Amino acid sequence: MKIPFNKPYYPVAGLFSVPRAAIAGTLSGNGVFTKKCQQYFENRFHFRKTLLTTSCSDALEMAAILANIQPGDEVIMPSFTFVSTANAFAIRGAKLRFADVEHNIPDISPASIEELITPATRALVVVHYSGIACDMDRIMKIAAKHNLFVVEDAAHSIDSYYKGRALGSIGHFGTFSFHETKNIFCGEGGMLAINDNRFLSRAEIIWEKGTNRAAFYRGESSTYNWVDIGSSFLLSDALAAFLYIQLENLDKIQSARKRIWEHYYHELKPLEEKGVLELPVIPSYATQNGNMFYCILHTQVERDNLIVYLKDKGIQSVFHYLPLHSSPYFHEKHDGRPLPNTDRFSQCIIRLPFYYGLKKSQIKYIIGSIKEFFN
Repeated sequence: MKIPFNKPYYPVAGLFSVPRAAIAGTLSGNGVFTKKCQQYFENRFHFRKTLLTTSCSDALEMAAILANIQPGDEVIMPSFTFVSTANAFAIRGAKLRFADVEHNIPDISPASIEELITPATRALVVVHYSGIACDMDRIMKIAAKHNLFVVEDAAHSIDSYYKGRALGSIGHFGTFSFHETKNIFCGEGGMLAINDNRFLSRAEIIWEKGTNRAAFYRGESSTYNWVDIGSSFLLSDALAAFLYIQLENLDKIQSARKRIWEHYYHELKPLEEKGVLELPVIPSYATQNGNMFYCILHTQVERDNLIVYLKDKGIQSVFHYLPLHSSPYFHEKHDGRPLPNTDRFSQCIIRLPFYYGLKKSQIKYIIGSIKEFFN
């Protein structure tokens, strides 16, 4: 039996996404399907404004520009995240301050944030790991107290919530990924959600290469000029057409993924009760959105041995982030603070195969193999 870690879901209609976009009249960015996707996200999840981008990395870079991050500004974020979270602010000249995560969830710790705030702090970036919400009330309270921008890296978090509010809709900005490893995808793609009215107009200009092109085509401006900095952040409308087909299937996709998550959780619960591993913790304020399923083992050696054992059984499992604070690029820039929770998750986390279409028989085989390993 060969079970991959990820297997993208391709609805049959996806084969016709490019012709659909071509018939609609646009293959470049900001076309018919771009607008349809953005309207869907705004209506369903109550984002103030959304802009499709070529990646979550681009969305993060737009957020850094909108927050006016300047060289020397300090930006606090978790070390346990993908490098794009940091790069977006590093290329603006920001000084990165890495916070630790909670002891039981790989989400940024509000207490760790507070310890790092200085007069130079400009923004907080929070990452909702595996779609499980950070403690946003505490984080937004800290941000308000110190007049800081909050960027939600919600790459894992479509259709997940904090106290009933969609993740990505709470901070000043939210960023999403539609990479093929995510719940919904278009190969490569992303989205910026703008939740503060102050940035609605400028965000569109930055998105359109620093021009007022979108306003010009709406008839709101008599000229089409370079008016600000920006870049080519727009997603192709052909990819937006593919993404829109995913959105048409979102409820079906989410229902299946959440069932898979629950199946893993209940079948592995006896192993947690025996103390051989830890399962994801879902706080009362959060939801799980079927983004991934992970377990925490006791040591890195045990985790690595399990990955090898599962590979020999035809099961592809993977670890996750190597901490950014100790990375080859950043370790000499780090201030030397230990981040014990970050290190523990990095060394001990294992992610199991997870995708729409994963069969019960396959999950049974995976769980049976894990139980064999511990026996």
